[in-house]
Amino acid sequence: MTAHDAVDENIWLEDIHGEEQLAWVREQNARTEDALDDGEFRGLQDRILEVLDSTDRIPMVGKRGEWYYNFWRDAEHPKGLWRRTDWESYLSETPQWDLLLDLDALAAEEDAEWVWHGASFLRPAPGEPWRHAMIGLSPDGGDAVTYREFDLESRSFVTDGFILPTAKGSVSWENLDTLLVSTTAEGLPATQSSYPRTGVRWRRGTSITEADLLFAVPQEHMVASLAFDSTPGFERLVAVDYVDFFSDEVSLWRDGAWARIEKPGTVHASWHREWLLFRPRDAWNVGGADYAAGSLLVTRLDAWLDGDRSLTVLFEPDSRTSLQSYSWTRNHLLLNLLEDVSSRILVLTPGEEDGRTAWPSEVLDACPPLHDVNAYAVDDEDEQDGDDYWLVATGFLTPSTLTRGTVGGAHTELKSAPSFFSEADYRVEQHFATSADGTRVPYFQVSRKDLVLDGGNVTLLSGYGGFEVSRTPAYSGTVGRAWLERGGVYVVANIRGGGEYGPSWHTAALQANRHRAYEDFAAVARDLVSRDVTVPKLLGCAGGSNGGLLVGNMLTQFPELFGAVSCGVPLLDMRRYTQLSAGASWIAEYGDPDDPEQWEFIKTFSPYHLLKDGVDYPYSFIWSSTSDDRVGPVQARKMAARMQAMGVPNVWYHETIEGGHAGASDNRQAAALQARNHHFLWKALTGELPG
Repeated sequence: MTAHDAVDENIWLEDIHGEEQLAWVREQNARTEDALDDGEFRGLQDRILEVLDSTDRIPMVGKRGEWYYNFWRDAEHPKGLWRRTDWESYLSETPQWDLLLDLDALAAEEDAEWVWHGASFLRPAPGEPWRHAMIGLSPDGGDAVTYREFDLESRSFVTDGFILPTAKGSVSWENLDTLLVSTTAEGLPATQSSYPRTGVRWRRGTSITEADLLFAVPQEHMVASLAFDSTPGFERLVAVDYVDFFSDEVSLWRDGAWARIEKPGTVHASWHREWLLFRPRDAWNVGGADYAAGSLLVTRLDAWLDGDRSLTVLFEPDSRTSLQSYSWTRNHLLLNLLEDVSSRILVLTPGEEDGRTAWPSEVLDACPPLHDVNAYAVDDEDEQDGDDYWLVATGFLTPSTLTRGTVGGAHTELKSAPSFFSEADYRVEQHFATSADGTRVPYFQVSRKDLVLDGGNVTLLSGYGGFEVSRTPAYSGTVGRAWLERGGVYVVANIRGGGEYGPSWHTAALQANRHRAYEDFAAVARDLVSRDVTVPKLLGCAGGSNGGLLVGNMLTQFPELFGAVSCGVPLLDMRRYTQLSAGASWIAEYGDPDDPEQWEFIKTFSPYHLLKDGVDYPYSFIWSSTSDDRVGPVQARKMAARMQAMGVPNVWYHETIEGGHAGASDNRQAAALQARNHHFLWKALTGELPG
């Protein structure tokens, strides 16, 4: 290691809102904008904004009662509109929307930069309309949110209604006069990860500080969650102790006390009506039987609570196939699978066979290869249409489509997203690279059909590789306009640490094995070169958040493989990440740097500590957001400052004030962010960027 391991000369930049620190940020922003924000950038920004503001986008909806709700942003409404329509109107090309809340008008009225964070509805009495909701609003796009009671009938906030001050947390309706709340507002305790430590019952007309304590977790755990399942006939109070990112303990209120659902912490539990589902992250032996990691198991909830340990296997993974998600309709269970990162969907139906419950399955629809297709219920409580499902399909060269169908019946494509570039001129391929330990790593390549394999193609390699997040095919008008139309090749790597092959693909790159994710990504880079797609000086890589840590390690461990690196909202200082923003919540992913034994492996992937003098580093663009209260801007600031102080040429830094972890709070900010990112990479790789 270098001397940087013991000395942090940039710790002063950890004061996020300090005057001197923000002056440094403004100076960096000016330098970066002077280099990047030219006429070509502005033209690209406008073309990306056309994509984001397009009024031809699919207005995705969620159903509550007879209404279909949508949140919408466009050029006239950059902060957005919350609105609803009925089914007949939604079927038309130009639905008639009932406007509920105009965030732009609200922001102007209250002089606040509100960012939408969703709505939580109170279930009405039978026969009554859905009327009450708690609206989540962030003042800057961060994770801290204020919740305010909203009346759907009057289309206004409730006078003297529930208002939860801005803080990290969540709310759930128990009844009209009672909320179940997990929050750090008004001094309520937080965990070391900065999330709520308690769950309380808050009654109308009282202060949140007077709320009844129902549930608490140790400070070293990640977060406490309290919610009410209001499903008619299956009402229950649920408390979850999220011990860490991948381990939890679930309890239900039963017979006047909390009853814990007995299971290992790494077995995920969910419930629907009478059913209890388990998805183990590790192999699990229970009731005398062995169950594979990544499988899906079912039993009856009451039977499990009463001690019955018999389980039925609904899905078992193989070396190519994993379960990504599932959704209940009224009488069926939809499973969304990936097979070598292409979608397959199964429908399971519980029934009786030889005196026991059986779950026969069938394929819902044939999914096209190299596409991402997901099915989920429209409204499982609808008496007439409870077995209806939405089907959303997309691909790198296929604009998204929205279909509605009925399990066992017909389906109809309702809407399709617009085309933003000439998709017919391009093709998608899937290839496999071989990592350092022999593992086959898939990746997608999108390029012109007439691509010449001569090593002369400007190429962007994107990846993530963490938290069991899968990178699946997806249409992007931004990528099409900002990269493909320029003649670039776009590549997405499905490296370990992700979820493309289930939890085992993720756990293979945890903590001491983190290097496998980086070796996988490097293997894809080498494979692109060996296949004569590109050469290192024409190969750039980009990633954000955990993906920022990924490309930060490409910068420091594999600088010879890349000509440029774009590193966004990143983790980079792995010595202090647990002390910054919500960093402590990711110890299960990376390890604890305060444990000397764990620091020994963590320091091998801490880019801030891996910088060395005399290394020819690629062009680097590091960017973040002042209002990011998840990762925070600190690590990005310090990395840029250290590289510049070392005399590393061609290092640019940019920090937006608003936008939270996304880096943007509206479409215009998002367009600027994406344009600057792609413009940097293109100019750096083609030799147009000044040193």
